[in-house]
Amino acid sequence: MRQLIERRYAWRGLPAHPESCSPANSITLAASCGEEVFGTATLGLDGPGGLHADQLYSHELALLRGPGVRLCEITRLALDTPHNTLEVLGSLFNLIYIHGRLIRGATDLVIEVHPRHVGFYRRMLGFVQLGEEKPCPRVGNAPAVLLHLDLSHVDRQIALLEVTPSCEARSLYTYFLSSDEQEDVLSACG
Repeated sequence: MRQLIERRYAWRGLPAHPESCSPANSITLAASCGEEVFGTATLGLDGPGGLHADQLYSHELALLRGPGVRLCEITRLALDTPHNTLEVLGSLFNLIYIHGRLIRGATDLVIEVHPRHVGFYRRMLGFVQLGEEKPCPRVGNAPAVLLHLDLSHVDRQIALLEVTPSCEARSLYTYFLSSDEQEDVLSACG
């Protein structure tokens, strides 16, 4: 997975610095076929050490934190070009939701993205911009924007698709498992 991240970041002219989340506070998910890994994302959970996004957006995250709020973040998201499809990305986000929301009880998700990707995340998942553009030292001072997603929005989107399934890919939620299928995954994990 490290090679995929390094290759995809290098393709954009960005360094891929290793991150220092402790294994207890993060999980790396992969999309693969056999030995070929073609997608990866790391889900980090908030804890005493905070999140990676605190480096640039500590003020914005402090405003989110409060009673009943459990933050998580996505870092090191990379997809290999031949497999860079909405289905793969939707599946990765579904796994992030399952691990973050259903297993770990997260209420809110944040991600730092390049400004040119903001519109995509808004349209395809319902993220809202939480922070202004800033240079991110973890990726060679490339511009970053902090986005936020209330995970209850994801709950509603999954429920809505079960009632009115859509044949058109208007959002990444069309690639999520149904509630029953997610329960099967949770049963297999537990």
